[in-house]
Amino acid sequence: MNQEVTDYIGKLAQPWQADVCNRIRALINEAIPEVQERIQYGKPHFLQNGKYAAVLGPAKGWVSFTIFNAQALQPPEGLFESSETGDRKTIKIREKDEVDYTLLKALIQQAAAA
Repeated sequence: MNQEVTDYIGKLAQPWQADVCNRIRALINEAIPEVQERIQYGKPHFLQNGKYAAVLGPAKGWVSFTIFNAQALQPPEGLFESSETGDRKTIKIREKDEVDYTLLKALIQQAAAA
């Protein structure tokens, strides 16, 4: 794990956002054992073989989580916003949301395997 990413998450003002980021970070590291972490464009990015696999984007009222290489993913309807080409899927997690971390891990594993 990259210390810059650890420091970034540790500095988040909202404890619930830090919790969400730490949980998603852990599942990414489990799903993609060889993942590389770095801060890029001011946010934690996760790379596999030099290509983007995922990104975390804490904002004022949510944490966005984007999965790259997501064309083949079949998440539940309405869970993710999709890019125009479908290569990225983003979920906005708010403080009171129930998050299915098991599902997120399965989706990141599926995208990483594609």
